[in-house]
Amino acid sequence: MTSNTASEKIAFRMFLFPGQVAEYKRRHDAIWPELSALLKDAGVSDYSIYLDEEHHVLFATLRRRLDHRMDALPQHPLMKKWWAYMGDIMRGNPDGSPVVEPLPCMFHLD
Repeated sequence: MTSNTASEKIAFRMFLFPGQVAEYKRRHDAIWPELSALLKDAGVSDYSIYLDEEHHVLFATLRRRLDHRMDALPQHPLMKKWWAYMGDIMRGNPDGSPVVEPLPCMFHLD
């Protein structure tokens, strides 16, 4: 594997407002193609988001290339537009980004 194809898996959680499950699903089912392209271009792949319905917690995993450019995403106008679009249905930070809590890997089996 070369350095540009090597990747790491990360996991994190986000927080949905109660009563917003159907809307969250609807918006992601219709994710903007240009947003998908932006994420892929930044080195993101195999991105999945799961729901803990009882606690309104979203659990996400993704793979990112070791040479990813995810750190530049918060400054991108399209990312800011998506955050604004999602801001009414999930917990956010003062800059509009979703509240994200990294989750450490405690066990992995290939």
